[in-house]
Amino acid sequence: MFKKHNVRETLRSLEVTLGFSVTLLDVTHLVIGLISTAGLLLRRVTILLLISFLYNIGDAEHVSKATVCRAVRNVTVALKRLLYSFVVFPGHRPTRFIKEGCHKIAGFPGVIGCTDGTRIPIIAPPVNEGDYVNRKSFHSINVQIICDAANIITNVEAKWPGSVHDSQIFRECTLSTKFGHGESTGYLLGDRGYPCLPYLLTPYSDPEPGPQQRYNLANCRTRARIEMTIGMLKARFQCLQRLRVTPERACDIIVACVILHNIATIRGEHCPSEPNISSDPNHEHPDPPTDIQDGRAVRDTICHNHFF
Repeated sequence: MFKKHNVRETLRSLEVTLGFSVTLLDVTHLVIGLISTAGLLLRRVTILLLISFLYNIGDAEHVSKATVCRAVRNVTVALKRLLYSFVVFPGHRPTRFIKEGCHKIAGFPGVIGCTDGTRIPIIAPPVNEGDYVNRKSFHSINVQIICDAANIITNVEAKWPGSVHDSQIFRECTLSTKFGHGESTGYLLGDRGYPCLPYLLTPYSDPEPGPQQRYNLANCRTRARIEMTIGMLKARFQCLQRLRVTPERACDIIVACVILHNIATIRGEHCPSEPNISSDPNHEHPDPPTDIQDGRAVRDTICHNHFF
């Protein structure tokens, strides 16, 4: 939980940086005015406003919850305008460097990203409440994330209720359409919750000893990068443990946190705590979808050519 003295320490550090006294309302206006600089002020202030619990900040700075809510809202809206500057698929670097980075993990060729979904808990919404209840019986947003080998998030889909399956989110996202039209070269890796497609490669469900097992091992080791990235995102922004806002505003906050995660990662900032990559307790791994698995021939070819 975000402590009162941490709020005051952050504000004091801002006062030293800026050379004058800083209040929460000052911070809001300063962030919006300087949001495009992505410098020290942006990093400290937005993290202050986004990862802390609203009640604690209000208590620490003697301002109302409504005032803090407006501050967080203003910052998240401003950050969303930077989405396509900091979240770019397949990345800011040339594609061959992205593929090389993924290949170094476990020898899997041609990979330009790993994808997975994670469910962010929210309070029960007043409208369409049942749509947000997932298979573990809590309300959530199902967020699709794609990352590269450097833990940079290159794509985020944060708009779907928790009851929606990962495969449906991927099938209906713009990126899937681009892959289907041949606009992206390379492969994504996903778990068995996704269909096996020519551009989205999943593990063998019952691998034979030898090449198929080696393929599965390389697929799993490379995919661990998305689990690590989601763990880092949640470790940096504790508010993602449960968002107490409407689904629409929850989606905006999630996107803002993704942007800040990328800024922190690009700047080489350490994650505040070690992410747990063994399993995401808020994510489900149901049976594989029954969709057509028309990527199996591509998977078999890669298995034969690279893991024989």
